[in-house]
Amino acid sequence: MTETTTAPAGAAVPAEQRAAEEALTAKVLASFAGTPDPRLKQLMQALTRHLHAFVREVRLTEAEWEKAIEFLTAVGHITDDRRQEFILLSDVLGASMQTIAVNNPVDGDATEATVFGPFFLEDAPEIPLGGDIAGGATGQPAWVEGTVTDTQGDPIPGARIEVWEADEDGFYDVQYGDDRITGRAHLYADQNGNYAFWGLTPTPYPIPHDGPVGAMLAATNRSPVRAAHLHFMVTAENHRTLVTHIFVEDDPQIEIGDSVFGVKDSLIKTFATQPPGTPTPDGRDLGEQEWARTRFDIVLAPSPF
Repeated sequence: MTETTTAPAGAAVPAEQRAAEEALTAKVLASFAGTPDPRLKQLMQALTRHLHAFVREVRLTEAEWEKAIEFLTAVGHITDDRRQEFILLSDVLGASMQTIAVNNPVDGDATEATVFGPFFLEDAPEIPLGGDIAGGATGQPAWVEGTVTDTQGDPIPGARIEVWEADEDGFYDVQYGDDRITGRAHLYADQNGNYAFWGLTPTPYPIPHDGPVGAMLAATNRSPVRAAHLHFMVTAENHRTLVTHIFVEDDPQIEIGDSVFGVKDSLIKTFATQPPGTPTPDGRDLGEQEWARTRFDIVLAPSPF
């Protein structure tokens, strides 16, 4: 296909040309006028307006349009049941965090939400309070404890707490290509809303960057590295589901920049390193191994429904 010559971005567009472009947008908008579902109609017409406005603003060339189609096709081809490249794309463009911001308005001192990420799995094993989510994953042991309460400060007994994280080499279990289940589990808060478990001290790691999203980051001189973090998803009846992380204080990557824009100041926690031989909260014998401990008190907002 031969590239069509267009006015460069920012150049004045002749009135006749502008009118033709506006007429096309109006025609496409009108094609959705009979959509039975009002919300779907709103979404499709808004998408059309913004997409056409982008094409016209940058004076998109046909060659660039073809490249965009090739890119999205490659994103689809690399996506499977263990790797979600479209979520990765949404994350690095900040679309995931923007959607989270829209859907999780500030509600008192409710814990802030952040990105879901591409590595959550259903049916993670259940552990008891004080259990270990590592499952053989390598890293510095970390004792994580806290409470789950509502915005009035009342405990939420039985809140389900799902946790998952990478090992010290920066890989999640699903990235190893075998059937291991490590670095993930779920547990339930006790009758007073308390919870505790053993995990690993998070370390920074790059998001998968061997695919089209990684190529885009390289082309734009952006780092693929995520700030060190531990994932949480907390659910309880009559409360808004919370998807969030906690981050490690003094992690240099926080200042450099998190590749998916997930860091929030309220979610940065101190992982205090304990010297070898320091007694553990539950009496676990770690021998001469260093370990860390942190506290994360979770506040759930009421359900909007």
